[in-house]
Amino acid sequence: MTRPTVRELGQDRLLVDLDFRDTEGLVAAYLLPEEPGWTLIETGPSTCREPLLAGIARAGVAPEEVRHVFVTHIHLDHSGGMGAVVDAFPRATFYAHELGVPHLVDPTKLIASARRAWGAASDPLWGTILPVPAPRLVPLRGGESFPLKGGTLSVLATPGHAKHHLAFFDSAIRGVFAGDGAGVRLESSSHPRPAVPPPDLDVEQLFASLVVMRSTNPRLVLFSHFGPSPDGAQDLVRYRTIVEQWRDEALAAARERPDPEFIAARLKALDIVGPEASRPDDRESLVSGYDLAAHGFLRYFETHGLLGPGAGATVTGSAAPGGGAPAAGPGSPPTRPW
Repeated sequence: MTRPTVRELGQDRLLVDLDFRDTEGLVAAYLLPEEPGWTLIETGPSTCREPLLAGIARAGVAPEEVRHVFVTHIHLDHSGGMGAVVDAFPRATFYAHELGVPHLVDPTKLIASARRAWGAASDPLWGTILPVPAPRLVPLRGGESFPLKGGTLSVLATPGHAKHHLAFFDSAIRGVFAGDGAGVRLESSSHPRPAVPPPDLDVEQLFASLVVMRSTNPRLVLFSHFGPSPDGAQDLVRYRTIVEQWRDEALAAARERPDPEFIAARLKALDIVGPEASRPDDRESLVSGYDLAAHGFLRYFETHGLLGPGAGATVTGSAAPGGGAPAAGPGSPPTRPW
């Protein structure tokens, strides 16, 4: 875009469209006022550095006024550009989940994972992944709070989509910045699409995190993909239902044929004709494809003992956590590198 889109959300809160993949309405960053200064939530990947900085300038915010930069998690479409903007915000302190901090300080594994998963497309998608200087970076666990103009920003631990996932609640607008913890809901869509990628999807933790977000009694859910939804807590209720439907369909498909392409086709069909059917926006697959969901569910089923002899017919209750993520190899899916 020639001029970045900046949108008012009320009480001086702003949305900045990062024009990811030269496409509007895919990845959002949020500017929240402090007294004095500004807080930024999400940086996007390095390829979005210029739209981010241009959007902040268009909002009338000087780079030195950005004092705190938070990311919901370290998947590259949310935080891959953190190292690239450190110099642009000379007075800012940067924050991420404590499990993600080592990978932001030393992004060697992030870079290797991105290149294994995306090959030659890695650099055009994500750009150069630069390290964040350790003295500028503060780990979070959940439970912390930070002052904002007119309210408080509370940090919520929300694993499930990833172990290193956080959400943020702004009391002034009663809004939850949900990252990927409540899925993907583009503004053209009528319901959230599950964001359930490998390597460390945990469905039960995801459901527990939805309860955590609902406990704030939000008026708004603010999606990184993309923008505010006025449905608030109802979005979080509906998201659990949709994830349950996708999980059950994926499990039935995996028990029939544990092949990611087969599972992905079944999920796509469910999305189009199932009980929560909608007309999918083609842009949704740019940030949360059926292939990602298929690989995420398949790994979850394997690590939680839901496939193979003796596996039950349905998924109920809590399952024991699975092991660590395997290295991606030839033919690996385009996972979210971390």
